[in-house]
Amino acid sequence: MGILVFLLIWSLILNLTYGHSLFTCEPIIIPRCSQMTYNMTFFPNMMGHYDQDTAASHLKLFLPLLNLKCSPDVHAFLCKAFVPACFEQTRVVHPCRSLCARVYEDCKKMIDMFEIGWPKELECSRLEDCDDTAAVTASFTTRARGTWRISGQPKRDYGFWCPRHLQTSSGQGYRFLGIEQCAPPCPNMYFNNHELEVAKSFIGIVSIFCLCATLFTFLTFLIDVKRFRYPERPIIYYSVCYSIVSLVYFLGFVLGNKTACNKGDEKLQLGETVVLGSQNKGCTLVFMALYFFTMAGTVWWVILTVTWFLAAGRKWSCEAIEQKAMWFHAVAWGMPGFLTVMLLAMNKVEGDNISGVCFIGLYDLATSRYFVLLPLCVCVFVGLSLLLAGIISLNHVRQVIQNDGRNQEKLKKFMIRIGVFSGLYLVPLVILLGCYIYEQVYRKIWETTWVYDHCDQFHIPCPYQVKTLARPEITLFLMKYLMTLIVGISPVFWIGSKKTCSEWANFFKKNRKRDPISESRRVLQESCEFFLKHNSKAKHKKKHYKSSSHKLKVISKSMGTSTGATSNHGTSAVAIANHDYLSH
Repeated sequence: MGILVFLLIWSLILNLTYGHSLFTCEPIIIPRCSQMTYNMTFFPNMMGHYDQDTAASHLKLFLPLLNLKCSPDVHAFLCKAFVPACFEQTRVVHPCRSLCARVYEDCKKMIDMFEIGWPKELECSRLEDCDDTAAVTASFTTRARGTWRISGQPKRDYGFWCPRHLQTSSGQGYRFLGIEQCAPPCPNMYFNNHELEVAKSFIGIVSIFCLCATLFTFLTFLIDVKRFRYPERPIIYYSVCYSIVSLVYFLGFVLGNKTACNKGDEKLQLGETVVLGSQNKGCTLVFMALYFFTMAGTVWWVILTVTWFLAAGRKWSCEAIEQKAMWFHAVAWGMPGFLTVMLLAMNKVEGDNISGVCFIGLYDLATSRYFVLLPLCVCVFVGLSLLLAGIISLNHVRQVIQNDGRNQEKLKKFMIRIGVFSGLYLVPLVILLGCYIYEQVYRKIWETTWVYDHCDQFHIPCPYQVKTLARPEITLFLMKYLMTLIVGISPVFWIGSKKTCSEWANFFKKNRKRDPISESRRVLQESCEFFLKHNSKAKHKKKHYKSSSHKLKVISKSMGTSTGATSNHGTSAVAIANHDYLSH
């Protein structure tokens, strides 16, 4: 009798020590199963795990199935298997055979893909044939720890699988790495937080510098509007475009990723993702302003080369060029507007989680190729061709007017100014094109490397037989942003002169006396007049013009532009034979 009492007391002590007896329920502490319809469980479970820590560690092997939701019932099945429900201290709920069959059929492909060992205790034939919607099941029976079966399936490439925290709801048009309803991560997928902070600060500083330069050019124009007439007027519109571009980048620096990224949701286990598509109004407005004025600024530079070519190569007067201003505006604002509307209709807006703005082609290579790279290449080719043609024509004029030393020297300086100004625009733009082309070539490799580096962390298939791994350098992206903004600074060189300094001095002194004569137009007009007079005399010496086959055209009044001192300019009427373009 005494021995029996001793054994009962000792059994009670052991029960208090180990926390529960054979039929004692305990609260669920495993986070993944804490949201089930029950909150109490019993151990050991079907696999012979005697505590929740052991069960949780083995449950991690099935995380790919949970994260990718291979079956609607996979979460309930695994939780019932690893953390069974415990009711009334005597009954334990195990998963039923029908539930197991549905999950295994849905997830069989992923089980083989991830080489997940399926425990013998979870084989559906071993489970009870019951109603999985019922709240009760048979009494618990102890089972031995099962062995793990390793799949012998050959390895193959399964492509990219969207991680659970990057998945989006349907109907939003999201697409990432070729997968629908998937979004890029935010912050940036390639760089760490320190690199991103450096990049954001760099972009902010450059945008402020560019904004100040472009505003200075525009304000100089407002002080004396008549000073900047055609062929120079496109420089002003060019400056306005890049002042807005730099302002957008500055706002991106101030706002951070509030516009470019979607907030995460911890309850739904969703992380921060990049905005894709035009559903986000703030991101759409930023994109419209940035893309429209970037393209418009580039087109205005091409129009500037057109006006220079007409003035230098075709000997058009300022008034003749100015008559075409309506067409210049139609092209400069119409083409970017058409492209912007087309991109909005195609739902191609993308958030930039480095600069904080919204643009296109950041994750879609085809969009970048056809709506950024191609237009820029066309503009560079057309503008450079016209620029070279104009410079060659001016050089020919300079050789002809060798007897006019004053105009020859001025024309030489003017050609140098054109060359330097064009170089300040073309060199950054060509470097920018190089950055885009480099990104086109290596983007796929960068993305594959990113998936390779994070596949285990995200519980998704890793790339198979990866030949090349490469990660982008932050300097490449810094160079791209620098070249995007610095092209807006070139007009400062064009207006930087004693004339500009004197105008600002007079403005602050409230002296409204202005000299509307521009040295650039003066040099072009006087040199071309001298050249045309020289050619006219040479032709009259050789032969007489036939009145039936020639028309006389008259170059308009010489007008003037930016740096020279005041001088008297009258009307020069130079008759030129058989040049129909002067009729403009």
